[in-house]
Amino acid sequence: MRVKLAVLALAVILVSAIKTEASTLPDSCGSDKIKFEVKTEKDHPAPSLLDPSKAQLILIQTENHMITPFHGATVRWGMDGAWIGADNGDSYFVLTAQPGIHHLCANWQSAFKTLNKNVDLTSFTAEAGHVYYFQADVHVESQQSVSFALTQVNEDKGQYLVKTFAQSTSKPK
Repeated sequence: MRVKLAVLALAVILVSAIKTEASTLPDSCGSDKIKFEVKTEKDHPAPSLLDPSKAQLILIQTENHMITPFHGATVRWGMDGAWIGADNGDSYFVLTAQPGIHHLCANWQSAFKTLNKNVDLTSFTAEAGHVYYFQADVHVESQQSVSFALTQVNEDKGQYLVKTFAQSTSKPK
């Protein structure tokens, strides 16, 4: 009986630790209330630059292994204050941007507050007709030990990751 009571008390403590209130996100992200549903598809054609008057962004997520069995991390991407999409697991998606300075945000979308706080930022100057690859790297040691980093990657690495990863499509829930 005491063991059951102790397990119940521990469960209550753990559940109360998961807060649903919005965390403060940087201006380049978007509202924390917006969450994405993501689907991935393998065996897709490589992206091609469709509009030479715009820059092309390829946003890639990598993770060393899943955070829980059968469940990869979802990373949502924001640019200039609005969410633009999300990846799940080793995947990428493509979009275009107007030339000029842009502020990019990557945030781990999670129901767990400790994981949801993982955010990284960068800025870049987009030029028409150029392709830019950005990588959000999720490195999981355990559920309590994770690292998260956003970096711009060179064309060779970006093209390789696109060839080997699934393409993601996302929509707000």
